[in-house]
Amino acid sequence: MKPARKPGKPVAESSRLTRDDWLDAAFRAVVDGGFDKVRVLLLADALGVTRGSFYWHFADHAELLSALLARWHAREVAANQALATPRSTDPRADLEHLLESVLAHAGADLENMRFELALRGLGRRDPAVARMLAEVDAQRMALFTEKFLRYTGDETKSTELAVLFYLAIVGSYQALSRPKNPPQIKELMQGIIARYLIEQQGPR
Repeated sequence: MKPARKPGKPVAESSRLTRDDWLDAAFRAVVDGGFDKVRVLLLADALGVTRGSFYWHFADHAELLSALLARWHAREVAANQALATPRSTDPRADLEHLLESVLAHAGADLENMRFELALRGLGRRDPAVARMLAEVDAQRMALFTEKFLRYTGDETKSTELAVLFYLAIVGSYQALSRPKNPPQIKELMQGIIARYLIEQQGPR
C-alpha cells in the first residue's frame, strides 16, 4: 500500500512515474557510476521530478535497493531456466548454442553486464548481496555442468569444464564491457572458448 500523500506534494509528477521508472533510473545510475550513485536526489533530478515523488513508490532508499536487486535476481533466474531447456538433441550443438546465447546477451546488453560487475563489487562488502550472487552462480554452474555432462558423459570432467567455461564467460564479460573494443572481439572469444572447451572435450 502506498504511503499517505504528504502535504504539498505535487500529484501530477508523482502519478506519472511508476515504480519501474524509479527502478530503471536506479539501474542506469549503477551502470554509469556504481551503487554509490543510487541516491534519491540524484535519481529525482535524472527523472525531472522532486524528491518527494519517490515516496509514492518506496518507503526509503533501502527499499529501493532491495527492489532493484530482487528484480535483477528474478530476471537472472528466468534466463537460466530458459537456457536449461535443450535446444538440440546434439549435446555439442546445445553447448555451442549456450555459448552463443550468453555472449550475444553480453554483447547486446552492455548495461546489464556492467550492472552485474558493479553488483559483484557490492557483494564484497555486503553479505546479503554476496549470498544472492552465490545462489545465482550456483544455478549457472549447475546449468553448465548438466550441459557438459550430456556432452562428455563424465561427471568429474563435466564439473571441471563447467568451472573453466564459467571463468571464460566472466572474462569475456569483462572484455566486452570496455567502451572501445577491437572489431569482432566477441567472435574471437567465442571461437577460442568453443575450440578448447567444447570441440576438444567430447567423447573419444
